[in-house]
Amino acid sequence: MTTRPLTVVKCGGNPTVDAAGICADVARLVRAGRSVLLVHGGSGEIARLAGRLGVPQRTLVAPDNVSTRYTDPATLEVVILALAGGVKPRIVAELSRLGAPSVGLTGLDGGMLRARRKSAIRSVVDGRTTVVRDNFSGRLSEVRPELARTLLRSGFVPVVSPPAIDEHDRPVNVDADRVAAALAAALGADQVVLLTGAPGVLADPADESSVLGTYEVPATGAPGRFASGGMALKLVAAREALAGGVASVRIADGRVPDPVSRALAGSGTTVTMTCEGEESR
Repeated sequence: MTTRPLTVVKCGGNPTVDAAGICADVARLVRAGRSVLLVHGGSGEIARLAGRLGVPQRTLVAPDNVSTRYTDPATLEVVILALAGGVKPRIVAELSRLGAPSVGLTGLDGGMLRARRKSAIRSVVDGRTTVVRDNFSGRLSEVRPELARTLLRSGFVPVVSPPAIDEHDRPVNVDADRVAAALAAALGADQVVLLTGAPGVLADPADESSVLGTYEVPATGAPGRFASGGMALKLVAAREALAGGVASVRIADGRVPDPVSRALAGSGTTVTMTCEGEESR
């Protein structure tokens, strides 16, 4: 724990998400006495850089409808370059300009994020489940929060992104939403805010006015009938944060002014988790 309330914010990588607006809001919250750890992705920057370098991109859709990036060796290089060399320096520079001192980190720094490589992944292709190998993504297995905790206590905003380090001490891609959840649990955060290119969880993905005020995710299994694609993975991350003891998790719009403050005030979707006993009834 830090001595001040801690909020973990995930800045989504969707190109419509206003990273500068998120930085401005984080800086205001820090000046008001709140500790903030910022986790970021970078799907837009990864796609842009992959296109420039001629690296094909592929999305894997699991049988439970959760979609993830297929990370072959070339894509892993693109991910590291895009996040650590592109997105992160811009965020750190913007926070510094706004008077919020920050430090950019990946999961490799200090061995902060450990993961087990997924040697084989099930993916649905043309209605059939296949097994994909040669994938350099991983599932988080351990968080070592000492470095982040020290920075928070010293008044810095840690700015964290993948990759993590696997059981063979090699970098692997991990999902940034789940990184936010794992760090929040390890640090005893009060809240997690997952900012994305939508106003929250939508009952109808084609209708942004259908945002749900609350969403109850089951304790195990697929994250529910309103969840697909990237939103499904956010709900999995929300469940992991709640299971790790985080009191409040919200999925909210990262395209609007003051997105973190708005989420903390109640905008977006509050995610709760079904108790296992209730789920079996």
